[in-house]
Amino acid sequence: MGQLKTVRNVAIVVAIAAAIYFLPGGGRAASTFEAALWVGFGVGIAYVGLRAYREYRVALHGLGDRYRGLLYASLAGGVFLLLDRHRMWGTSVGELIWFVLAGLIVYSLLAIYRYSRSY
Repeated sequence: MGQLKTVRNVAIVVAIAAAIYFLPGGGRAASTFEAALWVGFGVGIAYVGLRAYREYRVALHGLGDRYRGLLYASLAGGVFLLLDRHRMWGTSVGELIWFVLAGLIVYSLLAIYRYSRSY
């Protein structure tokens, strides 16, 4: 019973892939679907971030302004590094800057963690 369900699901995926490959305009439809999936993924990540903020609000405000600002800057810098990785890795100087920034972000997150555990 479970094997037939798996075969059916694989056949559905293969049929969709064949339709995208062989039908005219299939690439555009695939790009649109991919964009919709990325938007859904971004909304999901934003929801998880909002939920985490609401659950840990007291702990975040207990860090103080300096470390909380450092935390938010580190998170924003991490997102920037992830999104701009391909462009920065296009040159050797950009790759060096990327690794330096990644090291600074990791160092600042460790400093925030150590400060939060100091009490």
